[in-house]
Amino acid sequence: MSETNLEVPPGEAAAVPGGRAPVWRWIVQGVRSAAFLRPDWTGLRGTPLLLAGACVAVYAMAIAVTRLYIAGPAVFRWYMLAYGWLPVVLVAWGCWLAAPPITPRDEPSAPRVDTPSLLTMLWVQGLVFAFITSLVYLPMIRGLGGLHWPTGALTHVPMLVLLAWSLAAKFRLALASTNGAGGLRRAGLLATLLLAMGLDLAVPLNYWSAGQPQHAATRAPSAANSASGAAAVHDAEAGTGTDEDARADLPMLKLSQEMFEHQQRLLATQLDAIAPQRPGIADVYAITFAPYADVDVFMRESAVVAGVMEQRFDTRGRTLQLVNNVQTTDRLAWATPPNLQRAIARMAQRMDRDNDILFIHLTSHGGADGHLAAEFFPLTVDELTPQNLRRWLDDAHVRNRVISISACFSGSWIAPLANDDTLVMTAADAEHTSYGCGSKSTLTFFGQAMYDEQLRHTWSFEGAHAASRRLIAQREKEAGKTDGYSNPQISMGPRIRERLKALEARLAASR
Repeated sequence: MSETNLEVPPGEAAAVPGGRAPVWRWIVQGVRSAAFLRPDWTGLRGTPLLLAGACVAVYAMAIAVTRLYIAGPAVFRWYMLAYGWLPVVLVAWGCWLAAPPITPRDEPSAPRVDTPSLLTMLWVQGLVFAFITSLVYLPMIRGLGGLHWPTGALTHVPMLVLLAWSLAAKFRLALASTNGAGGLRRAGLLATLLLAMGLDLAVPLNYWSAGQPQHAATRAPSAANSASGAAAVHDAEAGTGTDEDARADLPMLKLSQEMFEHQQRLLATQLDAIAPQRPGIADVYAITFAPYADVDVFMRESAVVAGVMEQRFDTRGRTLQLVNNVQTTDRLAWATPPNLQRAIARMAQRMDRDNDILFIHLTSHGGADGHLAAEFFPLTVDELTPQNLRRWLDDAHVRNRVISISACFSGSWIAPLANDDTLVMTAADAEHTSYGCGSKSTLTFFGQAMYDEQLRHTWSFEGAHAASRRLIAQREKEAGKTDGYSNPQISMGPRIRERLKALEARLAASR
């Protein structure tokens, strides 16, 4: 069997043969392995206690660091601890395959790495990479030191670099520690490491969600009915008391065949109820989409926007709400990408696609990668992207579009959606977060200013957006927003501008 140990690096004391190395030596060798250096295994022998400690340390760091990613209150999802163990089992099997346990029959003069030792070192290396990832991600996500997550073509660069580095270091450690194993066994170990990383990427473990725990009783009063809408949103975001603080947690969604069948019937019924276009009238059709169930603010914003569109833009009978929230499963269809695609297709069938206007409001958390967050555990909901939305609208041949995105980093949606027949309005630019999406918020700052205030007094989306920018800037400053002005954006195509002017004139004349 070929030698796997290197000489003890200068400056390090060798462990006593047959003894146990201190924990700090495991960490030093884990750092060496992350730098593509073969670890010195002298005195390093994995034990159940060491393996358990390394595993707990990795999970504890992941939980702690991901909490720091979220500014303000957050809810810990205990149930996520039950997920993500298949990759652990796969890696353990791969280590056993390529580095089986040492038995009494093994020659003491032929040192090699056994299963517990290699598995422990992989966990220690994972701890090192968790620390490195936190040093890279945290400043950009929180805007520390003026740093921000890259946009455009560079959006995925930090993640891809760290993933490639981590995978290459794991491969290097695995190969350097199993020289004596056969080629197929070593290939099996590499395959399990690759598959485990793929599973981790496919099923990310989001241990935290922004906001306080959800509550079940009556909803908070509408900001429109409070003494000061701005103060209501500001106080809620700042953490001052509301009656939500005393309410019990909402029950979790319970999936069943009856629930799925009810949702299918509900969507079909509501789509069938969409009114057809009226000859000679340029109608507006409206869809609201709120896919994030962990905080109620998105459900409330969907209701407010739908109500404003019906009251101010004559969409009664032509409005559909798609919402993920345990409180609405009996009366509103779920906010999933397939349901949104079906809604767009049905609206296109009912409307005059050359003259009518389709309005879509999206409200959720947003990522720097341009994805709209979706969460409705235990239902798996895919995130929405602007590219998918654009494709569905094009496939349905909807010409005149007004698209509103209330989410962080939503300015990244403008370029994929903009054209001469489209108005796109966002709550933030591509490099900043928006504000007001905590569980104590009645509405987001954008939803409050744009829909619950400005559009109740004007039919001009462009004018309402301009006025909302000023209000949002003032309220974010008063609320102490730390990562800079959200900077809501707007893109107005020349042809949709003319159609919206005609709509304003019709609505004004009908009052």
